[in-house]
Amino acid sequence: MRSFDLVEPATLEEAVALLDSQDKSVRAIAGGTALMLMMKTRLFQPTRLISLRRLNGDVRGIRMNEGGGLRIGAMTSLADLEYSPMLASNYPVMNRSLRTLSNIRIRNVATLGGHLAHGDPHMDLPPILLTLGARVSAISSRGQRWIGISELIVGYYQTSLAKDELITAVDVPAQPPGVCSWYEKFTARSADDWPTVGAAAWYCVNSNVITEARVAVSAATERPMRMVAAEAVLVNAPPTPQVFSEAADAAADEVQPIADLHGSASYKREMVRVHVRRALEKAEQWRSRT
Repeated sequence: MRSFDLVEPATLEEAVALLDSQDKSVRAIAGGTALMLMMKTRLFQPTRLISLRRLNGDVRGIRMNEGGGLRIGAMTSLADLEYSPMLASNYPVMNRSLRTLSNIRIRNVATLGGHLAHGDPHMDLPPILLTLGARVSAISSRGQRWIGISELIVGYYQTSLAKDELITAVDVPAQPPGVCSWYEKFTARSADDWPTVGAAAWYCVNSNVITEARVAVSAATERPMRMVAAEAVLVNAPPTPQVFSEAADAAADEVQPIADLHGSASYKREMVRVHVRRALEKAEQWRSRT
């Protein structure tokens, strides 16, 4: 690992001013759980790292939004999210997923902003946030802008963030009545390992009819993606095992899986079929219990 400068700004404004829109070797670092691994293997060799660990205020913590949803500061650790009663009450699907998101040592250090900015398709929270309709706040010297999760991660380890932008917060909107959601994580090894397939299901039920649906798949694909064909099968249909199976078949037909160490493309396609169906079924079971 070659030498580099490490700076620790005390304010968000100072951090933004230190970024360089033209130099990709200048990078902000939050928890550093992913970035340090890239540096050790020399996939990334910085000339300057801008540590965000001294930043406080709105970039940390969880608070209610005016519209009833939650605003989560980008520097909030994944462990803080895991143990938040506010998150568990409003978005139990996120709370459940955090229990097997890597291990507690990583969750104590990793931040929500870093989790999203890394653009890794194997992350657990992006497909969930995609189905929940979340968006992120990004700031640069040009000002602030809001980016939907569907527009944030644009490719394999690629995001739409400019080199001089920082994620400051994640807004998760209030969920309508009758919503049920579930995240199904399939790993080839331990439960806290990277997923081979991640499937997030979200739908609204009114008078035993699904009125709106969102299904997202990750890990098997180069980025978290909505399964539009599966959603079309679900809308205006009853929440039954047969409908869920047809939606899972549609997702398997639609998905364009990528082969890697976790499995071949054909294997992942079948795992998408299995785990989309399970996510839909478990979301309905959860709704029936609550």
